[in-house]
Formats: sequence, structure tokens, C-alpha cells
Amino acid sequence: MEMGTYRRLEDLRVYQKLCQLHIEVSAISHRWPPEERFELGGQVRRSSNSAPAQLAEKYDDRHVRNKIEGVNRSRGEAAETLHHLYMARLKRYETEETYDAYRVRYQECIRMLNGMERTLEQHLPVSDRRWPNSSVREDNSAYVFSPPGYPETSDPKTET
Repeated sequence: MEMGTYRRLEDLRVYQKLCQLHIEVSAISHRWPPEERFELGGQVRRSSNSAPAQLAEKYDDRHVRNKIEGVNRSRGEAAETLHHLYMARLKRYETEETYDAYRVRYQECIRMLNGMERTLEQHLPVSDRRWPNSSVREDNSAYVFSPPGYPETSDPKTET
């Protein structure tokens, strides 16, 4: 993006996708049993709405670190929504196919948010960046073939 150009929040593809996901997730949560509409249903509706809301809250902030914080919070809310959808699948409120379809779409948004964070980091002094080496790239295979998560503790390659 060139200096002096301004993009509206509503023009961000990840924001559009997260808003659409919220609308769909809200609709399916209302099909769940009455006892879950206000428990798991309320949680999934709040977290799915909070993902785009976190982007909106920090979008016009003048400080890059604050924008990055909004992206990080948005990513966390998207992951929380996936958890709630997973619980709905385990409780058999949703099919595995439905859960998998939402998982793929949320993970696409998470990848987009990761890209936003990397781009925003480029506007910070190198000493303030989390990943000063711009060649660091995320392994996208974790999003395609297996769910992301914590590394196995017995794997010596992942231990620090």
C-alpha cells in the first residue's frame, strides 16, 4: 500500500470474512438445544463477533503495536470460536462435515491475520519486531492437513 492511501475497515477481506462467519455461526447456534442456546451458543456467538470487532477496535489506532494487538486478539477469538464449534461437534449438535468446513474457513482467516501481523511488524524498528528476519514464513500445512495446536513435549526439535 502506498503512503497516503487509506483503506476502509469494511474493505479488508479478512474483516469481511470474519463478519460473514459470525452471521453464519450465529444462525447455526440457534438450532442447538434450548439448554445450549445461552451457554455454548452464547459463547460461540460472542467469540465469533469479537474476532472482527477486535480488528475494528484497533483499526484506526495510530500506534502500530496497538494495531498488532488487535490482530492478535482477533486471531485468539477466531481460535476460541473454533473451540466452541468443536465442542458443538463433540456434543453432536453439528456434523463433522460442518465443523470441518468452518475450521477451514477460520484457519484461512487466521492465516490472513498472521500475514497482517507480519506486514504491520515491518513498520516497527527491527529491534522491536517479534520476527526481525523477514524470511520467517508460517508452515501452512498445519492448517490444511491437521489442526494447529501445541507441540508434543517429547519432540526434541520443539523443545527450547
